[in-house]
Amino acid sequence: MATDIILSRIPDYIKSLKETRLSGLRPPQEFFNVQQISRPADLNQATTRISYNTRYFSGNYGLIVAVLAVYALLTNYWLLIALGFLFGGFAAINKWAPEPTQVGDYLVTQKSLYTALFVIGIPMLWIAAPLSTIFWIVGASAFLIVGHAALLEPGVESEYAAVQDSV
Repeated sequence: MATDIILSRIPDYIKSLKETRLSGLRPPQEFFNVQQISRPADLNQATTRISYNTRYFSGNYGLIVAVLAVYALLTNYWLLIALGFLFGGFAAINKWAPEPTQVGDYLVTQKSLYTALFVIGIPMLWIAAPLSTIFWIVGASAFLIVGHAALLEPGVESEYAAVQDSV
């Protein structure tokens, strides 16, 4: 029953995601404009560029983080198997074992099934090294985003951003 409620909310979530995050995507021609790439003169200029570009290209940077996360998950098979086992086991227990079941001399409850799931799943997750995957995503994202934001000169509209903020 809870999964039905969650599944019914997915289209609304996707619609709100499209309206909020994806509406902020800048076109690829603007994001990959090689004519605007230059080395910043000093740290102050680099900081100003990073500050402006991270706000201006926030949708594109979010997409980069999402793509890197999907890539990291698809290339770490152990993590994919461990997460599939844990989430699939959780969903299966909720769907097919809501009531205690008698198996031979034993009474199998949801609590005992969850215990077995976690006794098997947590060591699988530990072997899959999710923290190293998370740190890789954070490091790769930071390198790409800060590098792009520091090297890309803001457009003419950045000069008017301070005027709009003060009005």
